[in-house]
Amino acid sequence: MQIERLVRKMVLKLQILKSIDAFPHAEEHLTQKTSSGAAVSIIGLAIMVTLFVHELMFYLTVVKVHEMSVDVKHGETLPIHINISFPAIPCSILSVDAIDMSGRHEVDVDTNIWKLRLHRDGYFLGSEYLTDLVEGQHGHDHGDAGDNHHEPGSGHTHVHSLGVNADKLVKEVRQALQDHEGCRVYGVLDVQRVAGNFHISIHGLSLMVAQQIFETIKQVNVSHIIHDLSFGPKYPGIHNPLDGIDRILHDESGSFKYYIKIVPTEYQFLTGHSMSTNQFSVMEYFKPLRDTDRIWPAVYFLYDLSPIIVTIKEQRRNFTHFITRVCAVLGGTFALTGMLDRWMYRLVEVATKSSKTRGILK
Repeated sequence: MQIERLVRKMVLKLQILKSIDAFPHAEEHLTQKTSSGAAVSIIGLAIMVTLFVHELMFYLTVVKVHEMSVDVKHGETLPIHINISFPAIPCSILSVDAIDMSGRHEVDVDTNIWKLRLHRDGYFLGSEYLTDLVEGQHGHDHGDAGDNHHEPGSGHTHVHSLGVNADKLVKEVRQALQDHEGCRVYGVLDVQRVAGNFHISIHGLSLMVAQQIFETIKQVNVSHIIHDLSFGPKYPGIHNPLDGIDRILHDESGSFKYYIKIVPTEYQFLTGHSMSTNQFSVMEYFKPLRDTDRIWPAVYFLYDLSPIIVTIKEQRRNFTHFITRVCAVLGGTFALTGMLDRWMYRLVEVATKSSKTRGILK
């Protein structure tokens, strides 16, 4: 008797459990498969697969989170990667000067700059190491580093040292100018992490040599193409606004000035590795040369550093959010296809009944 009672209780519990089943199943002989249902099923399956792949790709995409804080770095240098072509100035007279606000007079400090001779058709003729880089301020002026420009008669220029006499240099440069020879300057320039500028022109020439090469200052053509200008290594998605620009002068001469605002940046990868670099924004200004000007045309890059550092972190999206979105997409698609199937079945059923009624009346 006790065993029978236990069995009855178990059967009763099972019946109660079955009564809360949210997914009742009809017997197989009570179900009907139709061609319209098959079409809806195929379409619904294709939609679900497409949406699932889309959600999966969305989940696998790396998210970049930006944070800002005060930059507390001290004592570091600022690497400047340059790759610039000057199609109208030979390498033998082209020089690079770097000036900062520290007021230091240093020569050839952490310098790795090269010059490539360019043929008029664009191919390279040869290369040489640039050893006439000058860093520091000319004089002890503690004003804006961008205002320290060389003038032909100011005494701040220096004789271009190439190991040859001035007459031979003048002949070589004149021949290069007749052959439309240019120069590409590239390399890395390490400067103090303070506001300053670097500029590229013929400032390395003495006034006497420059006047023998060029009859007037306006003959100096600083047309240039910036292939690459950056202030540190490149991280995924970085955009350097000066890369790929060209400024070509035809019937005029003058100086180009690029005012650059550098934003220190730290990029953190998913692996935990971090990279210190810099982003920047830029404003461009061209100053045409006037007859009364005594300043050699040049290309100036005047930079200043922001006190704010930007931290960019790579992150994965939350897995629970991915599961939630997938369930919502698949469930919604399944429910929608079920509604479409019922509607199509009823439409087919109504159409079939009306055709049979017409046949009987005939």
